[in-house]
Amino acid sequence: MALRSAVITISFLGTALAALPVTSGLAHTTEVAGDVAGTWHVEPNHTPKAGEPATVWIALTRKGGSILPLDRAECELGVYSLPRRPEDEPVLQPPLQAIAVERYQGIPGAEVIFPKTGLYELELACTPKVKEDFTSFQILYQLTVASGSPRAEAKASPQLETATAPSTVTASPTPDAKANQPNSFPVMWMGAIAATAILGLGLLNVTLRK
Repeated sequence: MALRSAVITISFLGTALAALPVTSGLAHTTEVAGDVAGTWHVEPNHTPKAGEPATVWIALTRKGGSILPLDRAECELGVYSLPRRPEDEPVLQPPLQAIAVERYQGIPGAEVIFPKTGLYELELACTPKVKEDFTSFQILYQLTVASGSPRAEAKASPQLETATAPSTVTASPTPDAKANQPNSFPVMWMGAIAATAILGLGLLNVTLRK
C-alpha cells in the first residue's frame, strides 16, 4: 500500500513538472498537498531583494495536469520570517490576484516587498469555493532575501522615532537686565536716616522741656 502511494505521488509530481513552462535560469519548487500540486515562482530569478518589489506566483495543478485557477478557490498568502514559531503572525499578507503567465491562466499571484534581508517562508492556504471540488491544502516555500538598496530597505522598514520632551531651561538675567532692575540699597539707607532724624528730634524736644 505504501509502495502504491509513493508511486502515485511520484507520478503526480512528474505530471506537474512536465506541465511547467520551460524558462531558463529559474529554480522551481513543487509541493504536493492532497490532490493539488503547487509550483512556486519568485521573480526576478528566485532572488528577491529587500525593499524592492518581487512577483510571487503559484502554478496550481490537479491530478492529471489541469490548472486550478484562483476563481475556484479561496486562498491566502502569508509571509513569515524564519525561524518561525507556531504562534508567529505573518509579517506580510499580500493580496492575491488572478494572473496569466504563459499558458497558465487565472493562477494566484501577488507583489511582495520583503522588509529586510534574511530567510522567509511563504505559505499558501486554499479552500474550495465548491464543496468537494478539491481538498483544502497548505503549501510552503522557503527562500532567502538578498540585500537591496539602502534607500529601498529603509523605506520598507521604517524606524520608529522616539520623540523626547523639550527640557525647560531657565535663562539667567543678562547684564542689561540686571542694570534695569531697581536698586534697593539707597532706599534702605534713606529709611534708616529718616528714622534716626525723627528719633533725634524727639530727644531734643524732651531735653528742652526739662
